[in-house]
Amino acid sequence: MGAHAADSISAVELSYRATGPETAASTVVFLGSLGSNRSMWDPQVAALSADHEVLAVDLRGHGESPTGAGDYTIADLSADVLALLDGRGRDRVHLVGLSLGGAVAQWIAAHHPARVRTLTLLCTAAKFGTPQSWLDRAAAVRADGTASIAEAVVGRWFTAGLADRDPELIAHSRSMVETTADEGYAACCVALAHFDSRADLARITAPTLVIAGAQDPATTPGDMRILADGIANSTLHILEPAAHLASVEQAGPVTSLITAHIGGHHERNHAFDQGMGVRRAVLGDAHVDRAVAGTTEFTAPFQDFITRTAWGDIWSRPGLDHHTRRLLTLAILTAIGNTHELDMHIRAALRAGLDPDELAEVFLHTAVYAGVPNSNLAFGLGKAALAEGLLTEGTGPEPAGSASAEETPRS
Repeated sequence: MGAHAADSISAVELSYRATGPETAASTVVFLGSLGSNRSMWDPQVAALSADHEVLAVDLRGHGESPTGAGDYTIADLSADVLALLDGRGRDRVHLVGLSLGGAVAQWIAAHHPARVRTLTLLCTAAKFGTPQSWLDRAAAVRADGTASIAEAVVGRWFTAGLADRDPELIAHSRSMVETTADEGYAACCVALAHFDSRADLARITAPTLVIAGAQDPATTPGDMRILADGIANSTLHILEPAAHLASVEQAGPVTSLITAHIGGHHERNHAFDQGMGVRRAVLGDAHVDRAVAGTTEFTAPFQDFITRTAWGDIWSRPGLDHHTRRLLTLAILTAIGNTHELDMHIRAALRAGLDPDELAEVFLHTAVYAGVPNSNLAFGLGKAALAEGLLTEGTGPEPAGSASAEETPRS
């Protein structure tokens, strides 16, 4: 697994509950609201655990997770989540976040796009009010504790109608806020004071579901429209009646929306997984491992695209076998004079056991129809590869100057 940008931040070990089969094809991660714990996701966890591995997470300073020292940033909270995923060996997940959890989910999706299969943002924002209001709340909690603000916070979580109908829910929710560590809550307030993802929304490439509560006074439907407008591949749903904890007040519709969102992109994920298998079969594990390790935030969208489309779609079609497609690829690259890709495919072909005589026939045939100079170049590349002994998988060095094989999104 490659290094991640948040590695330089000191992460804390988060508490979480894992349900569902560990061997499931995908993992869903739930990140909750300021002042909550992972139990806020119980309705969604129960529904999704049948088909997915589900991780319900207590963010730093919440639930059973440690508080850590000093004020936090959203990057700090994100580093905790990435460390958890790294520890479980989960490279790509379906990420679901509400309010504070939604800010963390945005940060991960913008800065680590390769880690996110789909993104669901509930009752959150790209910018949460004014910085001073959050700094004032942090000061109040540090002075008087979370109990002093619990009633006001829960008053924003649910509509008045639900509060009147379900006093037990209100009492449980107040207890959840009151038992949140004072310093953890306050430090997260500071993180929200300095959070502003508006300039980064365009960097989010994951298919995104945006869910707003029509009566949410904290992160209004207008705030959610900013997210939907800023994220290219997104869909907005406004639920009514629903205030800030829409996942509880409208548990059924929210669960259905998330399930459909994740399930609707199963085909995309299958294409990626299938494409990665074909890519490895054609180019070899060593080359693909180098390319994956060299993926950056800038190149990750192209790596995803080329794996799904070139390898997961075209190379996976049944009309031509891989051997024929390999010969076509060599001929086309020779004809257009694409030295960079041609050199890579010659070496991959020889490692996979292609007879050098067959390689020569491709170049001879191309000379007639595409020109002698390009075929002459191809013969030169083939000769160099053969001189290096590239006849079996993993033997021979990479071509001169081949650092690009690891650093650029070669197919």
